[in-house]
Amino acid sequence: MTLRIAFAASHAPIAQAARESLIRQYGDHAEDGADVIVALGGDGFMLHTLHRTQGFAAPVYGMNRGTVGFLMNEYSDHGLVDRLQAAEEAVINPLSMHAVTASGAEHHELAINEVSLLRQGPQAARLRISVDGRLRMSELVCDGALVATPAGSTAYNYSAHGPILPIGSDVLALTAMAAFRPRRWRGALLPKTAEVRFEVLDAEKRPVMAEADARSVRDVVRVDIRSEPSIAHRVLFDPGHGLEERLIQEQFV
Repeated sequence: MTLRIAFAASHAPIAQAARESLIRQYGDHAEDGADVIVALGGDGFMLHTLHRTQGFAAPVYGMNRGTVGFLMNEYSDHGLVDRLQAAEEAVINPLSMHAVTASGAEHHELAINEVSLLRQGPQAARLRISVDGRLRMSELVCDGALVATPAGSTAYNYSAHGPILPIGSDVLALTAMAAFRPRRWRGALLPKTAEVRFEVLDAEKRPVMAEADARSVRDVVRVDIRSEPSIAHRVLFDPGHGLEERLIQEQFV
């Protein structure tokens, strides 16, 4: 069987050059009719590709032509068809963010890694946290807070000293950034089915922005976050180098 491959690349010259080389060898198909989409770039481009192609049937296989490349496989222009046919698949459900701003505007975004709330100005944010409609923290004073998926737990969440979550776990990480009160509170582990609500206290004096995989909404007063099981991103990895192995390996670096 001949694989129909669609190639997508970031704007980086090294990624564009790789795409041209691969197209000369393997051809190029439209993404909506491809068997697999190959994304060339870094993790940011991989997230962009997954969001952009979520309506297509093809899984996405990334090759690193960027920097970190946690979601990417090693780049090689040899034996690509064999690698794709042997690849292991991981399924990722994104987070759904519903943000309401001070003006009353509503914004809906999806996030594969995390949804984060960050202070916009020099003063710390004041947040109230509810889970499944039950108040869990009346006031968190911090630089920000986030909810991360297992796939995103090694990204911003890990930098904020949050836990690394096994890819198959039905768990979300709620992590604080630079918590001032309660002192050094680092967050909680929540079931994947949990719905988290952040309410911004004193929003005019202490404005807060929300981000879903780097898509920003400023001056939010309320943000609701939940897992979106109806959307499944299919990501391919070389055997022995899948997300599960990478998450374990990250903890022993």
